[in-house]
Amino acid sequence: MFTALRRARTTQVAATSAAALVLLLTACGTTEEADTTTDAEASPAAASGPVTVTDERGEEVKLDAPASKVVSLEWGLTENLLALGVTPIGASDVKGYNEYDTVVPLEASTPDVGQRGTPSLDAISALEPELIVSVTGLDDKVYDQLEEIAPVLVLAGSDGEDPIGYMRKTVNTLGEVTGTTEAGTTLLSDFDAKVAEAKTALETAGKTNAPFTMSDGWVQSGTVSIRMYTPGSFFGAIAAELGLENQYTEGGDPEYGLATIDVEGLTKVDNADSTFLYVAGAASGETFVDSLADNAIWKKLPFVEAGKVKPIDNGIWMFGGPKAAEAYIDTLVSNITAS
Repeated sequence: MFTALRRARTTQVAATSAAALVLLLTACGTTEEADTTTDAEASPAAASGPVTVTDERGEEVKLDAPASKVVSLEWGLTENLLALGVTPIGASDVKGYNEYDTVVPLEASTPDVGQRGTPSLDAISALEPELIVSVTGLDDKVYDQLEEIAPVLVLAGSDGEDPIGYMRKTVNTLGEVTGTTEAGTTLLSDFDAKVAEAKTALETAGKTNAPFTMSDGWVQSGTVSIRMYTPGSFFGAIAAELGLENQYTEGGDPEYGLATIDVEGLTKVDNADSTFLYVAGAASGETFVDSLADNAIWKKLPFVEAGKVKPIDNGIWMFGGPKAAEAYIDTLVSNITAS
């Protein structure tokens, strides 16, 4: 399970995420009375005017009208599109998405054309998309090949300097290119309301400014690797919005704010009041925390001795959008207030 979890994130951390999407040609439904309006004519996006946005490559992405037929090459983008009310006609690694992101599920029958880092150009082309959305990290040659199929919008997976700000930018940009800006405004307003609600709950419980750490990890060949979510991570930034105090602040990578350490690295977290939160993984089985049960260093850590080691709810994508953020806030508040 943890090797799978690492694989699921390694592509993203290395910024080589993005990938192949398959399609799902949506069938047109019927009404009680005959309706000769086509799907394209019925779409609010199709009725709108031209759209031009600048992506992370500095490239202008020009559309004659907001796109309704979108192929998504990354899980975080897929989640945000679904939350905006846009069902991708193709998406990468559908099975993996539905294991790691149960907050906003994707129809399991959505065709799958490969892993996130290895898009199938033939499968994407067969979908005849109006827009392909991807993330930074692919070879420029791949973007060029994709652009022979349809306009390509490239966004970053996150921004270690301002993860929440970049989440907002992502939602707004996707809303603009799909004609769903009102839905995007609602999504972000709901997120803000959830933050305010959570801050009140923490204050009521006497947990304002409570110390915590957040991590995931894996075991390979008997060696445990732990990935700490610094304040520059998506989850770290969400906790900061609530006023919680992250006890691991060093070494996060520039894009995702993640720092990989071993169990000895956890000795830097010396506040016994800290709650150690971790991603258990999408599948059942032994977690990296379980594998540390007999480790002498682990057993002496203050938060371990205090019994403050807690898994977050499964199915929350660690690099998602407002919906993932809201789900994380719920499990975060639940764990912190129960400590």
